[in-house]
Formats: sequence, structure tokens, C-alpha cells
Amino acid sequence: MIEPGEAALTSIAFEISPDVEMAALEVTLKRADLRPELRSDPLPGISRLLSFIDPEGTRFELIQGWTPTPAQERIGALAVIKLGHVALRTPDPLATSNFCADVMGLRVSDWVEDRFVFMRSGYEHHTLNFARAPVRSLHHLAFELRGPSHMQQACDHLARHKLDILWGPVRHGPGHNTAVYHRNPDGHLVELFHDLDRMIDEELGYFDPRPWHRDRPQRPKVWVGLPRDVWGLPPSPECVEFAR
Repeated sequence: MIEPGEAALTSIAFEISPDVEMAALEVTLKRADLRPELRSDPLPGISRLLSFIDPEGTRFELIQGWTPTPAQERIGALAVIKLGHVALRTPDPLATSNFCADVMGLRVSDWVEDRFVFMRSGYEHHTLNFARAPVRSLHHLAFELRGPSHMQQACDHLARHKLDILWGPVRHGPGHNTAVYHRNPDGHLVELFHDLDRMIDEELGYFDPRPWHRDRPQRPKVWVGLPRDVWGLPPSPECVEFAR
């Protein structure tokens, strides 16, 4: 049960290929005893939505036939490109990663020892992360910026609104993205990042070479010990669970 004022996440939505047969996918989910629900025209701009609840209670929504709303005038804020990934806590990262691989088709990009797994749904290094913790809960949301100049502008914007940077700028090891973290007024931990690793060709099985890679080629791996980050200061106590 979510307590008042507690940062939480109740559902995650993925857009799936228009070539996927929703009815067949619904049958597959039923066979996995996930009790899917298929709806037509559930929201403006979405023609089909198939939802199910995973074994740990998180609702996943698979959408198809999405029609973007007309572009609106840009406001003077962070101006992010998109929601890049969601990081969740889970009691058993291995079991959760197996579920996401077997049922949802995600692939493992990296592990941090046996307690933190990064998984991708496309060519970008991670779409979902799972960190070991006593119960399923939200750790952070991550929004992609266009590049370093936008990162600087975002930090200036946070400072103007008196939102402290809790960690960063830092270049991570897993994913190699440059990132800063803050907590929004609702209490959610938010990451802003750019330069995330990409695996354009799954057949090659390695991430596009970047000058900051210490392994060449950079392949999915298990990261052990510290320091893992390429550069940057250690995290604040509010972020240390994610980093250790």
C-alpha cells in the first residue's frame, strides 16, 4: 500500500510494433497466468492497450497505434527529449530480469555484481533497471537531454528553482551516460542524462565505440567493485543505495 507523500510508481507503458498481433500477445500473457486486459481506444491518441500486472505488482501497459498530439510551444524549462528509463527496486533482480526477458523480450545489458541489472528494449543501453531491495518500489526516473550544453542549462534551471543536485555531474560506468540527479517537489528521485551507450547491431553484440570506454569493444558485462564511474564525485547519501 502506498502511503501519503511516498514517491511511487504504479504503471509503466511501452509502445510495441504495429506488426505485433495484440490478440496473439494476449493469449501468450494468459498462458503465463498474467490475466491481461485488452482495450480499444482507451485514451486519446491510443487505439489499443494491453495491460497486465507482473508478479511483483507493477502494472505494464503495452500500447499500439499511438498518434502523437500536435507539438506545443516550448516552455522555458528542462526541455527533455524523452523519458529514457525507469529504475525499480526488487527483492530478486535475477528472477525479475528472467521475467522481463522471457515475457517481455528485454535483453540484459549489464550487471553490477548480482544486485543490479540493466535491461534494454531497443538499441539504448537500458530501458528498465532493477536494484536489490526488500520490496518492489520506485528508485528513480531518468529523462534524456540532447547533450552537454543542455545539461548545463538544466543545472542552471534547477539552481534557479532551489532544487539541489544530489549527485553529479558524473559519467557512469554501466551505460557510460553523463548524469545529474535531483529530487522533484513530489519526492521522486530524477536523473537527467545524455550520451547513453547504444547497441545498434545486436548481431555484433557490443556497444558503439566511444572515447570514454575503458573496454574495447564494450560488451555487456558484470561490473565488480569500485570505482565504476569514469569521473565525477561520489553520490550524496540520498543516492548512495543506487551507486554502491
